[in-house]
Amino acid sequence: IAAQTFKQVMIQKFRDDERTSIFEEFSKRVGEIAVGTAQRYEGGALVVTVDRAEAFMPRSEQIPGEQFNAGDRVRCLILDVRDVGNQIKIVLSRSHPDFIKRLFEVEVPEVAERIIEIKAMAREAGYRTKLAVSSMDNKVDAVGACVGVKGSRIKNIVDELNGEKIDIVRWNESSQVLIQNSLKPAEVAEISLCFELGRATVVVRDDQLSLAIGKRGQNVRLAARLTGWDIDILTPEEFTKGVETMYQTVQSVEGIDEKMADKLAALGMVSVFDIEEVGAEVLMSELEIDEAKAAEVVTTCSNKAKVVAEQQQKDKEEKERKAREDAATAAKLLAEGGTVGSEAGESAANAILGASTESTGDARAADILGQG
Repeated sequence: IAAQTFKQVMIQKFRDDERTSIFEEFSKRVGEIAVGTAQRYEGGALVVTVDRAEAFMPRSEQIPGEQFNAGDRVRCLILDVRDVGNQIKIVLSRSHPDFIKRLFEVEVPEVAERIIEIKAMAREAGYRTKLAVSSMDNKVDAVGACVGVKGSRIKNIVDELNGEKIDIVRWNESSQVLIQNSLKPAEVAEISLCFELGRATVVVRDDQLSLAIGKRGQNVRLAARLTGWDIDILTPEEFTKGVETMYQTVQSVEGIDEKMADKLAALGMVSVFDIEEVGAEVLMSELEIDEAKAAEVVTTCSNKAKVVAEQQQKDKEEKERKAREDAATAAKLLAEGGTVGSEAGESAANAILGASTESTGDARAADILGQG
């Protein structure tokens, strides 16, 4: 009995020492890239053997749509190490933004040597990532170094991420320039910044709208996260209409002249919605008017905002209805063209579909968000 007891105590001591050793080793490696071997899936989590320890990758830390088979090589980030009861839990990740940073450090020596700095990053794992990079050396082009000769460096990272798109943009201390860079490949016509709201109103030409918004709104969403600004994208027509409405509304208040309206526009308040949101205090300090007058301006803009919102909703519903009718008509013409065996039905349908895609406003934006 004494021998058996001693044996059990020694085994427990060995296990404790092993746990302590693993905990200390992997605690130092948190934030580093590790290469392991896939073992199995347990309740959606992938179990991976890394060196002499068994780690797991929760579903939330996996890239959507990615699947590993037993024995597959898995490259991942050591995200966390926890001492839970009688075992050490090592958490791995492939969806964390730091995983991309570490991959760039491996593939781009300038990033590892801190010649190039990754200033900001926004990622939707499995779909798209935006990186803002800056060079500490004037002789080194940050974007070119990250892309590599004929895209060799970026290709290795994209292959590792199974085709995830990576946009590398040039960092700039100017918010306007950074927002413009972050929305590429879309060309920006004008940017108006409202520092009070942390909002950027970006004007793009009609033919650039789909590029600026991106598939399911992904481009503008990642740009907003990268820059730290809320970004509204408008066509020139929508922007002009919003500014004109704001001017007319504020100038309808007695004592508010065009010069004051110009000041509001210069501060980035380019719609009645912006003025309603900033409130009376900002108007008091910026326009140097009393509280009652500022409150009156906000109330007037608030009332106008409700009218504008109702009209926008009606316009949106009307355009959606027209788009559905055009689609139904086009389908009918295509069917008729197919049965007759002529090209008349197809050409007519294409003409209708082409015309319906030229509509402006929220309905078109919704269509772009749906189709990319």
